[in-house]
Amino acid sequence: MSENRFGAVKSILDFAAARAAARPIVMTTAYDALQARLAARAGIDAVLVGDSVAMAVHGLPSTVHATLEMMCAHTAAVRRGAPDLVVVADLPFLAHRRGCAAAAEAAGALVQAGATAVKLEGLAGHEDVIAHLVGSGIPVMGHLGLTPQSVHLLGGYRVQGRSVDDAEAIRAAARQAAELGVFALVLECVPAALAATITAELSVPTIGIGAGAETAGQILVITDLLGLDPDFRPRFVRRYLDGAQLVQGALAAYAADVRAAGFPAREEILA
Repeated sequence: MSENRFGAVKSILDFAAARAAARPIVMTTAYDALQARLAARAGIDAVLVGDSVAMAVHGLPSTVHATLEMMCAHTAAVRRGAPDLVVVADLPFLAHRRGCAAAAEAAGALVQAGATAVKLEGLAGHEDVIAHLVGSGIPVMGHLGLTPQSVHLLGGYRVQGRSVDDAEAIRAAARQAAELGVFALVLECVPAALAATITAELSVPTIGIGAGAETAGQILVITDLLGLDPDFRPRFVRRYLDGAQLVQGALAAYAADVRAAGFPAREEILA
C-alpha cells in the first residue's frame, strides 16, 4: 500500500491550498509501479507520468516519440503502485493539437488508465482545448518555457524567456493559462527572476524545473535525481544518489559470485 507521510497534497484542490499556505509542492516523475510506490512512501506530494518516459525508459531520442498507448500503459502501472497519490499524465505529442474532441478522447484515456489530471505543453493554438478539458471535468496542468515537444521549433533544449519580448510572452501565456482554468503550471528552464515574477502574479501554483528557487514547487525526473544516467548531467539537476555506480556495482558483484560458485549459498537453496 502506498503512503504519503507528509500528506500535503491528497487531491487537486490541495495544490491551491499548498500555494495559499506557502507550502512547497514536491513532485517527481514516475514510470512504473515500483517507482510510484517508493515516491509515495518517501512523502512525494504528486507524481508526473512524463512523456520523458520515451527517453528515460524506452531509449528513444526525444519525447515526441511517446504515444498515447505508451502513456496509458505507464500511467496504469504508476496508479497500481501508488493508489492514493495525485498522478498527472502528459498528453503526448500532438494529442492536444487535433481539436477538442481528439484531445478529450486522449485525456479521457489517460484518466481511465489512472491519471488524476493531465498536463499539456504550450498555449498558443489550443486555448480552447484547455477550457474544453477543464469544462469536461478533467483537471489540466499547464507547461510553459522550454516545452520539449517543441524542441525542433525551439532549436534545441535551451533556456527560454531571456529577452524582454520572450519573457513578456511567457508571462502573458501564464496569466492566460490560469484564466483558462489550469490548476498548476510547470515552468521549465526559464530565468529564475522570470519564474519568480510569474509565481507572484498567479494565484495557481507554479512548479519549477530549472526555474530557480521561488516557484511554488519543484519537479525533477526521477532517473536524473537518482543519477541513473551518468552521461546526462544538466546544471539544474541535483543528484541525490549515484545510482548508476551503485546498480552497476551490485550487478558486477552478482556476476562475480555466480562465476565463482558463490551464489546461491547453502542458506539460499530451497529444500
